[in-house]
Order: sequence, then structure tokens, then C-alpha cells
Amino acid sequence: MTVYDEQWWEERYASGEAHWSGRPNDVLVAETADLPPGTALDVGCGTGGDALWLAEQGWRVTAVDLSRTALARAAAAAEERGVAERTRWQYADVTTWAPPRHAFDLVTTAFLHVPGGVRDAVIARLAAGVAPGGTLLVAQHDPSDLHTVRHGQDPDLFATGEQLAAALPAGEFEVLVAEARPRMGRAHEGEHLHMADAVLRARRR
Repeated sequence: MTVYDEQWWEERYASGEAHWSGRPNDVLVAETADLPPGTALDVGCGTGGDALWLAEQGWRVTAVDLSRTALARAAAAAEERGVAERTRWQYADVTTWAPPRHAFDLVTTAFLHVPGGVRDAVIARLAAGVAPGGTLLVAQHDPSDLHTVRHGQDPDLFATGEQLAAALPAGEFEVLVAEARPRMGRAHEGEHLHMADAVLRARRR
């Protein structure tokens, strides 16, 4: 099993393998369309695609990642895009880190690489950071993709929306969405694939 620790991520960024489009995640765009801008926490922000987009929509964003290289690139992009004053970039290991309690109107994470044995605890800690009336948004690889993307996929990175929802503290959240959402993806060879994201959207009561 791959250990997705700081060294692994730094080697990925140094080698040039960790390339993403820089565009925001489709789930984030869709699920925040009806939310007024406020304070947001983006966990596992990478080079900042989601966090930068949120800042451009008027959110005040704290973005957290395990890679200092990714954070430096994200901060530079924030300067270039004129949103540096609305973004804060923070180094943290989310397998042990917890956000300030009830501090954010939106807590979001997409495709977080954490061991399956600690995923529920991580989600519960992130949920604690959601303010009353605020939103928790989680996107993860749906297990159906294990049969679609055949090369080098770690089962720890897959969960259903229902499994994600089960990690929430009992009685504290209203689950608005817990589903597998289809999307088009692309394999390393360039082949287009029908894929699915597990999506959890929940509102703190």
C-alpha cells in the first residue's frame, strides 16, 4: 500500500508528476452555487485550484496541504490572480491536524489521500470545523471506479457517499447529498472514461 506522506508528495511535485488543470472541481462549483460567500477551509488544497476559485467568488479561504512546494505555488498563483488578501496557506498533516471548532461556513475537501483506517476520523475532525448552518462538502473516488481505472489505484482512496456520511457525528448534520455522481475522466493513456465521484454535502444543524 502506498504511503501518501510528505516525502511522497514532495517527490511528485519535484518530478513534475503532480499536474492538475488548475480549474476548480466540478463538485465544488455545483454544490456552492447557492451558498453566499463567507469563510472557507479547503483541505488537501494542492496547488490551489479550488481555493483560488473560491477566493475569486468572494470567499475568505484558509487552504491546508501537506506539501510545502504545492503551498508555495498556490500562494504565488494567488498573488498573480489578485486574491492573496483573501487566501491563507497553511502546512498541516490532516491525518492528525484539526481545524478550529465551528470556525468555517464551508469546509471542503476533494480526493483526499488518507489511509482508509483513518478516513472516518479525519472527516469527523473536519466536520467539527463547520460553523452552525455551515456546509461540509467531500468528494472522493467512488468504488465503482476501481473497475474503471485499472492501473495502480489504492482501494483506500475510494468510498461511497453513504460511507462518507456515516463518519459524521450523530445528530449534528443534515445530509443533503450522499451519492455517486457520474463524470467523464481520462486515463493516463489519454482514453476517455466514464467515472463517478462519491459526493457528500451536509449542513450543520
